[in-house]
Amino acid sequence: MKKSLAHLPQEKKDELKAVVEIIRELIDAEFIILFGSYARGDWVEDRYTAEDGITYEYKSDYDLLVVVQDLPKYQYKGYRNRIKSRARKLAGCTTPLSIILHSVDEFNQAVGSGEYFFADITKEGVMLYRSGRFRLPVARKLSVKQRKSKAEVHFRNWFESAKEFYIDFENAFNRKSYNKAAFELHQAAERFYHTVLLVFTDYKPRTHDLTELGKRVDQLSSSFKGVFPQNTDEEKCLFELLKRAYTEARYNMAYKITRAELEYLAERVAMLQNLTEEVCRVKISRFI
Repeated sequence: MKKSLAHLPQEKKDELKAVVEIIRELIDAEFIILFGSYARGDWVEDRYTAEDGITYEYKSDYDLLVVVQDLPKYQYKGYRNRIKSRARKLAGCTTPLSIILHSVDEFNQAVGSGEYFFADITKEGVMLYRSGRFRLPVARKLSVKQRKSKAEVHFRNWFESAKEFYIDFENAFNRKSYNKAAFELHQAAERFYHTVLLVFTDYKPRTHDLTELGKRVDQLSSSFKGVFPQNTDEEKCLFELLKRAYTEARYNMAYKITRAELEYLAERVAMLQNLTEEVCRVKISRFI
Protein backbone atom coordinates (compact mmCIF):
# COMPACT_ATOMS: atom_id res chain seq x y z
CA MET A 1 0.00 0.00 0.00
CA LYS A 2 1.15 3.51 -0.82
CA LYS A 3 1.87 6.10 1.85
CA SER A 4 2.43 9.24 -0.21
CA LEU A 5 0.05 11.82 -1.65
CA ALA A 6 2.81 13.34 -3.78
CA HIS A 7 0.70 12.90 -6.92
CA LEU A 8 -2.00 15.27 -5.61
CA PRO A 9 -2.08 19.08 -5.76
CA GLN A 10 -1.35 20.83 -2.46
CA GLU A 11 -4.98 21.92 -1.99
CA LYS A 12 -6.09 18.29 -2.18
CA LYS A 13 -3.42 17.24 0.32
CA ASP A 14 -4.60 19.97 2.69
CA GLU A 15 -8.24 18.91 2.33
CA LEU A 16 -7.43 15.27 3.05
CA LYS A 17 -5.31 16.20 6.07
CA ALA A 18 -8.21 18.17 7.49
CA VAL A 19 -10.67 15.35 6.78
CA VAL A 20 -8.44 12.80 8.52
CA GLU A 21 -8.25 15.05 11.59
CA ILE A 22 -12.05 15.34 11.66
CA ILE A 23 -12.49 11.56 11.34
CA ARG A 24 -10.04 10.96 14.18
CA GLU A 25 -11.88 13.47 16.39
CA LEU A 26 -15.14 11.57 15.92
CA ILE A 27 -14.03 7.97 15.43
CA ASP A 28 -11.44 5.74 17.07
CA ALA A 29 -10.07 4.50 13.75
CA GLU A 30 -7.51 1.76 13.20
CA PHE A 31 -6.92 2.56 9.52
CA ILE A 32 -7.99 5.44 7.30
CA ILE A 33 -7.29 4.58 3.66
CA LEU A 34 -7.81 6.66 0.54
CA PHE A 35 -8.82 4.55 -2.45
CA GLY A 36 -10.42 5.06 -5.84
CA SER A 37 -9.61 7.81 -8.33
CA TYR A 38 -7.72 10.12 -5.96
CA ALA A 39 -5.52 7.23 -4.85
CA ARG A 40 -4.88 6.14 -8.44
CA GLY A 41 -4.45 9.67 -9.79
CA ASP A 42 -7.27 9.62 -12.35
CA TRP A 43 -9.82 11.82 -10.56
CA VAL A 44 -12.15 14.07 -12.54
CA GLU A 45 -13.33 17.65 -12.01
CA ASP A 46 -15.46 18.54 -15.01
CA ARG A 47 -17.86 21.40 -15.66
CA TYR A 48 -19.52 22.18 -18.97
CA THR A 49 -22.61 23.86 -20.42
CA ALA A 50 -24.72 21.86 -22.88
CA GLU A 51 -26.47 23.24 -25.94
CA ASP A 52 -29.70 23.59 -23.97
CA GLY A 53 -27.96 25.98 -21.59
CA ILE A 54 -27.88 23.59 -18.63
CA THR A 55 -24.56 23.51 -16.78
CA TYR A 56 -23.31 20.10 -15.70
CA GLU A 57 -20.66 19.52 -13.07
CA TYR A 58 -18.97 16.27 -12.10
CA LYS A 59 -16.37 15.92 -9.35
CA SER A 60 -14.82 12.68 -8.19
CA ASP A 61 -15.27 11.86 -4.51
CA TYR A 62 -12.59 11.26 -1.96
CA ASP A 63 -13.22 7.53 -1.37
CA LEU A 64 -12.25 6.68 2.19
CA LEU A 65 -12.24 3.33 3.99
CA VAL A 66 -12.35 3.72 7.78
CA VAL A 67 -11.59 0.53 9.72
CA VAL A 68 -12.62 0.37 13.39
CA GLN A 69 -12.76 -2.19 16.18
CA ASP A 70 -16.29 -1.42 17.41
CA LEU A 71 -18.36 -1.10 14.23
CA PRO A 72 -21.85 -1.04 15.87
CA LYS A 73 -20.78 2.04 17.83
CA TYR A 74 -20.47 4.06 14.62
CA GLN A 75 -22.40 2.26 11.91
CA TYR A 76 -25.95 3.57 12.23
CA LYS A 77 -25.52 6.79 14.20
CA GLY A 78 -24.87 9.38 11.54
CA TYR A 79 -21.10 9.58 11.89
CA ARG A 80 -20.53 9.74 8.14
CA ASN A 81 -22.90 12.67 7.76
CA ARG A 82 -21.29 14.45 10.71
CA ILE A 83 -17.86 13.99 9.14
CA LYS A 84 -19.10 15.34 5.81
CA SER A 85 -20.80 18.31 7.47
CA ARG A 86 -17.73 19.24 9.49
CA ALA A 87 -15.49 18.84 6.45
CA ARG A 88 -17.61 21.36 4.53
CA LYS A 89 -18.23 23.84 7.32
CA LEU A 90 -15.03 23.72 9.36
CA ALA A 91 -12.42 22.70 6.81
CA GLY A 92 -13.94 24.24 3.69
CA CYS A 93 -13.66 20.92 1.87
CA THR A 94 -15.29 21.31 -1.56
CA THR A 95 -14.56 17.77 -2.76
CA PRO A 96 -17.41 15.29 -2.07
CA LEU A 97 -16.70 12.58 0.50
CA SER A 98 -17.66 8.93 0.18
CA ILE A 99 -16.94 7.03 3.39
CA ILE A 100 -17.32 3.32 4.09
CA LEU A 101 -16.95 1.86 7.57
CA HIS A 102 -15.87 -1.70 8.32
CA SER A 103 -14.66 -3.59 11.36
CA VAL A 104 -11.14 -4.94 11.68
CA ASP A 105 -12.50 -8.49 11.47
CA GLU A 106 -14.49 -7.72 8.30
CA PHE A 107 -11.49 -6.07 6.70
CA ASN A 108 -9.14 -8.93 7.55
CA GLN A 109 -11.62 -11.54 6.32
CA ALA A 110 -12.34 -9.72 3.07
CA VAL A 111 -8.69 -9.14 2.21
CA GLY A 112 -7.66 -12.62 3.27
CA SER A 113 -10.37 -14.32 1.21
CA GLY A 114 -9.44 -12.41 -1.92
CA GLU A 115 -12.46 -10.10 -2.26
CA TYR A 116 -11.04 -8.00 -5.04
CA PHE A 117 -12.57 -4.71 -3.96
CA PHE A 118 -10.52 -4.87 -0.77
CA ALA A 119 -7.53 -6.50 -2.42
CA ASP A 120 -7.41 -3.59 -4.88
CA ILE A 121 -7.55 -1.14 -1.97
CA THR A 122 -4.51 -2.75 -0.35
CA LYS A 123 -2.73 -2.57 -3.71
CA GLU A 124 -3.75 0.90 -4.97
CA GLY A 125 -4.81 2.70 -1.79
CA VAL A 126 -2.95 5.32 0.21
CA MET A 127 -2.64 4.87 3.97
CA LEU A 128 -3.63 8.21 5.52
CA TYR A 129 -3.63 7.02 9.13
CA ARG A 130 -2.98 3.87 11.11
CA SER A 131 -3.24 3.42 14.87
CA GLY A 132 -0.44 0.87 15.04
CA ARG A 133 -2.59 -1.57 16.98
CA PHE A 134 -3.19 -3.89 14.03
CA ARG A 135 -1.17 -5.15 11.10
CA LEU A 136 -2.37 -4.61 7.58
CA PRO A 137 -3.64 -7.99 6.28
CA VAL A 138 -1.99 -9.71 3.34
CA ALA A 139 -4.26 -9.90 0.31
CA ARG A 140 -5.03 -13.23 -1.31
CA LYS A 141 -4.84 -12.88 -5.09
CA LEU A 142 -7.64 -14.40 -7.16
CA SER A 143 -7.10 -15.63 -10.69
CA VAL A 144 -9.03 -14.08 -13.57
CA LYS A 145 -11.07 -17.29 -13.73
CA GLN A 146 -12.00 -16.97 -10.06
CA ARG A 147 -12.95 -13.30 -10.48
CA LYS A 148 -15.13 -14.16 -13.45
CA SER A 149 -16.83 -16.95 -11.54
CA LYS A 150 -17.66 -14.61 -8.65
CA ALA A 151 -18.97 -11.97 -11.05
CA GLU A 152 -21.22 -14.53 -12.76
CA VAL A 153 -22.66 -15.63 -9.41
CA HIS A 154 -23.28 -12.03 -8.35
CA PHE A 155 -25.00 -11.27 -11.64
CA ARG A 156 -27.20 -14.34 -11.57
CA ASN A 157 -28.33 -13.82 -7.96
CA TRP A 158 -28.72 -10.06 -7.75
CA PHE A 159 -30.08 -9.37 -11.22
CA GLU A 160 -32.78 -12.01 -10.81
CA SER A 161 -33.63 -10.67 -7.37
CA ALA A 162 -33.95 -7.13 -8.77
CA LYS A 163 -36.25 -8.34 -11.55
CA GLU A 164 -38.48 -10.05 -8.99
CA PHE A 165 -38.89 -6.76 -7.12
CA TYR A 166 -39.82 -5.09 -10.41
CA ILE A 167 -42.50 -7.75 -10.95
CA ASP A 168 -43.76 -7.10 -7.41
CA PHE A 169 -43.90 -3.38 -8.29
CA GLU A 170 -46.03 -4.15 -11.35
CA ASN A 171 -48.41 -6.30 -9.29
CA ALA A 172 -48.84 -3.59 -6.65
CA PHE A 173 -49.21 -0.93 -9.32
CA ASN A 174 -51.93 -2.88 -11.15
CA ARG A 175 -53.99 -3.23 -7.96
CA LYS A 176 -53.46 0.51 -7.25
CA SER A 177 -51.38 -0.04 -4.09
CA TYR A 178 -49.20 2.86 -5.04
CA ASN A 179 -47.19 3.24 -1.85
CA LYS A 180 -46.37 -0.47 -1.88
CA ALA A 181 -45.49 -0.15 -5.56
CA ALA A 182 -43.11 2.72 -4.78
CA PHE A 183 -41.27 0.63 -2.17
CA GLU A 184 -40.93 -2.34 -4.52
CA LEU A 185 -39.66 -0.04 -7.28
CA HIS A 186 -37.05 1.42 -4.93
CA GLN A 187 -35.89 -2.08 -4.06
CA ALA A 188 -35.63 -3.02 -7.72
CA ALA A 189 -33.50 0.06 -8.46
CA GLU A 190 -31.32 -0.55 -5.42
CA ARG A 191 -30.66 -4.15 -6.43
CA PHE A 192 -29.90 -3.29 -10.04
CA TYR A 193 -27.26 -0.91 -8.70
CA HIS A 194 -26.01 -3.64 -6.36
CA THR A 195 -25.70 -5.98 -9.32
CA VAL A 196 -23.40 -3.60 -11.18
CA LEU A 197 -21.27 -2.89 -8.11
CA LEU A 198 -20.83 -6.57 -7.28
CA VAL A 199 -20.03 -7.62 -10.84
CA PHE A 200 -17.45 -4.88 -11.24
CA THR A 201 -15.97 -4.69 -7.73
CA ASP A 202 -17.19 -7.67 -5.65
CA TYR A 203 -18.52 -5.12 -3.12
CA LYS A 204 -21.65 -3.16 -2.26
CA PRO A 205 -21.81 -0.56 0.51
CA ARG A 206 -24.26 -0.74 3.41
CA THR A 207 -26.66 1.90 2.19
CA HIS A 208 -30.11 2.19 0.66
CA ASP A 209 -29.37 5.68 -0.65
CA LEU A 210 -29.93 5.64 -4.41
CA THR A 211 -27.88 8.81 -4.83
CA GLU A 212 -24.80 7.22 -3.27
CA LEU A 213 -25.28 3.95 -5.14
CA GLY A 214 -25.81 5.80 -8.41
CA LYS A 215 -22.63 7.82 -7.97
CA ARG A 216 -20.63 4.66 -7.40
CA VAL A 217 -22.12 3.01 -10.48
CA ASP A 218 -21.54 6.13 -12.58
CA GLN A 219 -17.84 5.87 -11.75
CA LEU A 220 -17.80 2.35 -13.19
CA SER A 221 -19.67 3.09 -16.41
CA SER A 222 -20.78 6.37 -17.97
CA SER A 223 -23.77 4.55 -19.50
CA PHE A 224 -25.78 5.10 -16.32
CA LYS A 225 -25.43 8.87 -16.02
CA GLY A 226 -28.78 9.64 -17.68
CA VAL A 227 -30.90 7.06 -15.88
CA PHE A 228 -32.34 9.46 -13.33
CA PRO A 229 -31.97 12.93 -14.85
CA GLN A 230 -32.14 15.81 -12.36
CA ASN A 231 -31.88 18.83 -14.61
CA THR A 232 -35.25 20.29 -13.60
CA ASP A 233 -37.03 20.74 -10.28
CA GLU A 234 -39.66 18.24 -11.41
CA GLU A 235 -37.04 15.56 -12.17
CA LYS A 236 -35.38 16.18 -8.80
CA CYS A 237 -38.70 15.88 -6.96
CA LEU A 238 -39.58 12.64 -8.73
CA PHE A 239 -36.22 11.08 -7.87
CA GLU A 240 -36.64 12.19 -4.24
CA LEU A 241 -40.01 10.43 -4.17
CA LEU A 242 -38.31 7.20 -5.20
CA LYS A 243 -35.48 7.67 -2.69
CA ARG A 244 -37.89 8.34 0.16
CA ALA A 245 -40.00 5.31 -0.73
CA TYR A 246 -37.64 2.89 1.03
CA THR A 247 -38.76 4.13 4.45
CA GLU A 248 -41.65 6.52 4.00
CA ALA A 249 -43.79 4.45 1.64
CA ARG A 250 -44.03 1.89 4.43
CA TYR A 251 -44.04 3.92 7.63
CA ASN A 252 -45.11 7.50 6.86
CA MET A 253 -48.85 7.85 6.36
CA ALA A 254 -48.27 11.27 4.79
CA TYR A 255 -46.23 9.80 1.92
CA LYS A 256 -48.16 10.03 -1.34
CA ILE A 257 -47.23 9.11 -4.90
CA THR A 258 -49.48 9.22 -7.96
CA ARG A 259 -49.98 6.77 -10.80
CA ALA A 260 -48.37 9.19 -13.26
CA GLU A 261 -45.33 9.66 -11.02
CA LEU A 262 -44.92 5.90 -10.71
CA GLU A 263 -45.24 5.44 -14.46
CA TYR A 264 -42.39 7.91 -15.03
CA LEU A 265 -40.16 6.33 -12.39
CA ALA A 266 -40.92 2.83 -13.65
CA GLU A 267 -39.67 3.84 -17.10
CA ARG A 268 -36.40 5.01 -15.54
CA VAL A 269 -35.96 1.80 -13.53
CA ALA A 270 -36.73 -0.27 -16.63
CA MET A 271 -33.93 1.64 -18.37
CA LEU A 272 -31.69 0.87 -15.39
CA GLN A 273 -32.55 -2.83 -15.74
CA ASN A 274 -31.66 -2.92 -19.43
CA LEU A 275 -28.38 -1.07 -18.90
CA THR A 276 -27.48 -3.29 -15.96
CA GLU A 277 -27.88 -6.44 -18.02
CA GLU A 278 -26.00 -5.02 -21.00
CA VAL A 279 -23.08 -3.54 -19.08
CA CYS A 280 -22.65 -6.50 -16.74
CA ARG A 281 -22.67 -9.06 -19.54
CA VAL A 282 -19.98 -7.10 -21.35
CA LYS A 283 -17.92 -6.83 -18.14
CA ILE A 284 -18.15 -10.58 -17.48
CA SER A 285 -17.19 -11.39 -21.08
CA ARG A 286 -14.00 -9.38 -20.62
CA PHE A 287 -12.75 -11.50 -17.72
CA ILE A 288 -10.32 -13.41 -19.92
